[in-house]
Amino acid sequence: MGSPAKKTTLQRYLSQLQQHPLRTKAITAGVLSGVSDVVSQKLSGIQKIQLRRVLLKMIFAGGFLGPVGHFFHTTLDKIFQGKKDTKTVAKKVIVEQLTLSPLNHLLFMIYYGVVIERTPWNLVRDRIKKTYPTVQLTAWTFFPIVGWVNYKYVPLHFRVILHSLVAFFWGIFLTLRARSMTLALAKAK
Repeated sequence: MGSPAKKTTLQRYLSQLQQHPLRTKAITAGVLSGVSDVVSQKLSGIQKIQLRRVLLKMIFAGGFLGPVGHFFHTTLDKIFQGKKDTKTVAKKVIVEQLTLSPLNHLLFMIYYGVVIERTPWNLVRDRIKKTYPTVQLTAWTFFPIVGWVNYKYVPLHFRVILHSLVAFFWGIFLTLRARSMTLALAKAK
């Protein structure tokens, strides 16, 4: 049994999730994104946390990923009438992976390049042309499994939270992967 304070915190969170699902999912997505970026920065060797970057990632997750995920999952559940049979779950995963997943990755790459890094659009566009297919193909090796678990076993009001938790680790993975690629390129020169 957990302490009463922890139960109270969890109960308050779950109450907020029930009473204000959009706001709670947006805040949760933003906070998890921020913590993920702090961890990523530390693991990649950055000595001083880039607070601007953390805050901008939190804004993207809280202002876009959380709310869009909320409406996407709600709409998908209405379209498929909340069914969880194997055929319906497979359809949900396919719809998600062919619509929301590519859109999220593309928009994040644009946002990261233009807003966070302040890179000129033509360079961001060129980077996306080179790296987007690999990022999306990598996502497709992993996120369909997450989607399957999400649609088959996770209640609707927790789906964005699960995605945010997985995105926490996905963000760390992408940061460390980008860092290792940068180091490999530097060694090659």
